[in-house]
Order: sequence, then structure tokens, then C-alpha cells
Amino acid sequence: MLALVTATALLAPVQTVHRFNGAMVTGVTVSKTGRVFVNFPRWGDRVTASVMELRNGRELPYPNAAINRLPDKNPNRFVCVQSVVVDPKDRLWVLDPAAPLLQDTLPGAPKLVRIDLRTNRIVRTYRFPDRVAHGMSYLNDVRFDLTRGKEGYAFITDSSARGANGIVVLDLASGESWRRLNDHPSTKADKSINLVVEGQRFVMRTKYGAPTKPSLGSDGIAIAPRRDRLYYCPLISRKLYSVAISSLIDRSKTDSDVAATVHDEGTKGASDGMIAGADGTLYVTDFERNQVKRRNADGTYTAVIQLPAYEWPDTLAIGPGGWLYVTANQLQRQKNYRLKDMRKRPYRLVRAQVGAIAQ
Repeated sequence: MLALVTATALLAPVQTVHRFNGAMVTGVTVSKTGRVFVNFPRWGDRVTASVMELRNGRELPYPNAAINRLPDKNPNRFVCVQSVVVDPKDRLWVLDPAAPLLQDTLPGAPKLVRIDLRTNRIVRTYRFPDRVAHGMSYLNDVRFDLTRGKEGYAFITDSSARGANGIVVLDLASGESWRRLNDHPSTKADKSINLVVEGQRFVMRTKYGAPTKPSLGSDGIAIAPRRDRLYYCPLISRKLYSVAISSLIDRSKTDSDVAATVHDEGTKGASDGMIAGADGTLYVTDFERNQVKRRNADGTYTAVIQLPAYEWPDTLAIGPGGWLYVTANQLQRQKNYRLKDMRKRPYRLVRAQVGAIAQ
């Protein structure tokens, strides 16, 4: 049985923004002027470009085709982009865990890339040393607090299924990065629960041997700087956690000091992506129910977007005009969950007008 945490649904009409007939889309972000960017990690599909801009119904390699090509193991290219995010200053960031097929990271390749949307040029590339993005890391999603320090900080979840989970902190001025909550229980998969997606247990399946539960850790991330809270959740979990931003960036704090600021924020359902609006309203996906939900002031959740049962709500983005975007793929139908690839194109990018119903 799923935990009943959702209040009466207040569903918004859903519009299809784009249909994808090639590789499976995961990430999406929208600029202040309405430009839409998406990404395609190299998990096994034929990926012609890991980052694309959607323009007039077309998928265009961004910022150019050359950096998206992968003829060899070049750490300067987009190896396996997992997330694209536009920050509060309307700058595009590309997070590349550089771990194609979810295997070991390409040495020297895990990076966060900043692109100027006015010139469409790369401005700076931040690389993560081995002690931060180890060989089994999978850097998943990123959020920014630009109100602290000289240039602000980036916070990145490590959702690795094979190595340590945690939160990576990056000082955008110095380029220095470090891990926090490394293998803390709040960042680890909850193996005590049985997730159900599209009427089936969400487990890893192989031709030989019994099914096993996935062990994907800290994944979804959202930020509320004025409240000094960074929200996060493991993929294999129904819990929401938060930690003090001030403790994450304070290098004088010990791991125990940081862990002491972790709050259990209660049950929200099983989430992939999450995002906080400018007013602090938190939106989360619920892939067991194929929904996007809004967190209410009393800690309950209200469904605002409902997808068909076969679609997995992956990444969220907020665009101008109160539009909430979500990539609707079929992650649960991949071969490693169903023994054979059951996905049927197209995948979709959809949006709904939630500005009018946000608290």
C-alpha cells in the first residue's frame, strides 16, 4: 500500500510542449525569456547530442554540435549529461557526471559547465577531483544559492547506485568543491520499502538470478535560501529531508555538525525531480502515482499534474508565466527493469499552468 499523503487533487490542464522520437529525455530547464533546454544522458540509446535547445519544434545541439560529439573519450566534451539548470541570474549550467551507461566515471571528465545565454558561449568549466566525484559517483542534479560568498554556491546530489551518496558543494568563486553528508542515512536508498510503478514492483531484473531493489541514493534537490534549507531525497525512498545551507558551506563544520542540521521533513511519495518556486513553494514528482505534487504549508501534498500510467515524471522546471514543466519519459520500462526494452516513443515534455493555484 502507498502512504496516503496527498490532499484533494487540484489538477491543472496539461499541454504537450514537445515529443521526442529518439533518445530518452531526462532533464529540462527554462530561461527567463522562455528558452527551453533538455538533456539526454548516454545510458544506451543513440544520443546525437547530450544537450539540446528546443526551438520551433526542432531539437538543436547546444551550445554547438562539436562539444556534443563523442567519437572518443574526450573529457572536454559532454560525455553523459544528466542535468541542465538555469540559475536565478539566467545562466545555463550543464551537469556532466561523465559516467556513460551508469558505469565508472571518465577520469577528469565530471564537470559543471556555465554557459552565457546571451552569447551562447561557455564561460567557465568547473571540474571535480577524484575525492569529490569518485570513480563510482553519479552526479545527478544541481541547485544554486547566489546570495552567499563572492559568487555563490552550487549544490549537487550524488545518486550513485554503486558508491557513496551525498551532497557535493561547489564554491563558484574559487572552484573548490567538497562532499557533505557522505553516506549519511538520509542520502541512501531505503531498502525497506517496495516501490510500485505501473502496477509492478520497481526492481532490477536480469535473465539469471532473483530481482533486486535499486540502490539509487540522493537525487531530487531543491533550495530555499531565505529559509537556510536545502531539500533533497534519495530516488529509492518516500521521505523528504533538508539540511542547513549555512552548515554545508562552512568548512569549519565537521561532518557531525552538518548532520546535526538534517531534518526529516516527512513522507512525500517516491520522487525523482523536485523544484522550489520563487515564493518557496516546493513541487515534487511522485513516480508511483505518475504525478507532480505541491507541498502545502501543513506538510501535506496536493496533486497538480497527472500523467498517464506509462509515463515517468522525471525532471521539473519552472518557466515564465507560472508554467511548470516536467519531462515524461518511460524510465521504468528500460531493459534493466523489464528484462527487455518496453519503452514506446514518443517521450514527452509537458507543462501546466500552476501559478494560479500555488499558495
